[in-house]
Amino acid sequence: MGKTWATLGVDLHVEPTGPGIRKGLTEALREAVRSGRLAPGTRLPSSRSLAADLGIARNTVAESYADLVAEGWLTARQGSGTRVAERSVVRPAPQAAPRRREPAGPAYDLVPGRPDLASFPRAAWLKAARRALARAPHEALGYGDPRGRPELRTALAGYLSRARGVRADPERIVICSGFSDGLTLLGLILRRRGLRSVAVESYGLDTHWNLLHRSGLRTTPLPFDELGTDTRDMAGARAVLLTPAHQFPMGVPLHPDRRAAVVAWARRTGGLVLDDDYDGEFRYDRQPVGALQGLDPDHVVHLGTASKSLAPALRLGWLVLPPSLVDEVVALKAEGGWSTGALDQLTLAEFITSGAYDRHVRSARLRYRRRRDALVAALATRAPEVRATGIAAGLHAVLRLPPGTEGPVVQAAAFQGLAVHGLSHHRHPDAPTAHQDALVVGYGTPPDHAWAGALDALCRALP
Repeated sequence: MGKTWATLGVDLHVEPTGPGIRKGLTEALREAVRSGRLAPGTRLPSSRSLAADLGIARNTVAESYADLVAEGWLTARQGSGTRVAERSVVRPAPQAAPRRREPAGPAYDLVPGRPDLASFPRAAWLKAARRALARAPHEALGYGDPRGRPELRTALAGYLSRARGVRADPERIVICSGFSDGLTLLGLILRRRGLRSVAVESYGLDTHWNLLHRSGLRTTPLPFDELGTDTRDMAGARAVLLTPAHQFPMGVPLHPDRRAAVVAWARRTGGLVLDDDYDGEFRYDRQPVGALQGLDPDHVVHLGTASKSLAPALRLGWLVLPPSLVDEVVALKAEGGWSTGALDQLTLAEFITSGAYDRHVRSARLRYRRRRDALVAALATRAPEVRATGIAAGLHAVLRLPPGTEGPVVQAAAFQGLAVHGLSHHRHPDAPTAHQDALVVGYGTPPDHAWAGALDALCRALP
């Protein structure tokens, strides 16, 4: 029968050197303590365990320990084992370079696109995680299907069909590590298909445009007006990225005629529409606008994420793909090792199917609506010249400012301890649309107890 060293005690890496096993072991242990590699109070393996690991006699280890106890490097007490002495002389660590003092962050974060992380449903998520892990098959802990766990794809197919009007088949859903991961996959696929550019909205997120640029694609902005992005003239385009349910950051839904126009363009030309449904769950004063994918699942990709509804740190997003894209996306995901944590996927699947996700979304919707109402009321009282728009849904508002005042107001906000974006921050460099002065105020991030203070600081910064 072989040795059972792998099952004994705690691990300790030590390499006896020099003449004599006992002397070499003693010196190696002494140096490990002296250098600080074994910190004061560290418990060492039993003499039996260490002897088995090193393949030497137990008495040799016991005698080495005894020598170091006598010298004061180690202590040995009945029931406590052998430990590094608390007063061991340790060689001082190299002097670290002085740390540069970082400037203090803003008192209030009103940057758009972020949820209230303090309201993450920790207890409900933990319950779902326990249930999911208890029920998970052993194979769920392996590498798995590049499309993601079937439990989550099935749960999402039901939820997206019910809540967002998506025509979803679990076989056409691919789980990815957030929206950026999904957009990068699509950008690489489009480039492989020979595309050189993607049409985008005049206002949006530069991080998304940059992801497409890194995939080798240019971004060409479309005009924008009070009806949303103008999709009537898409000549020359083969793909377009839109936020049709709630344009980011302007906040308007894409007009029905323009929704129909972009779908007609896709059918006529074989083009592809990327439908970024980033905050479709949060609406307040109107009926929800369904995902564009429901109009033509053969030409529209639905991109969704749990980053706004739950938390960005989960890194959970999804693509609902046309049949013509599934194999390419899955193959690219597999060859690049673009994996997403299976345990969080299983937890989200349980969270959705148990009804906890719906309960959390409804609770968050009420909380964000109260914040939005407080923002509108504060503006009416303290800054009546400033009009809030794009507030029927989502987690942000656009505050219209007098011409030429956006820069000074952003500076005044910073002086008040506010992190906030001007509308110009979200304008594409090549946008054909004339710029409007405005602030884009996110009301999702501050926790409830800080919202009143954030509003007060914001109003002081407004003209």
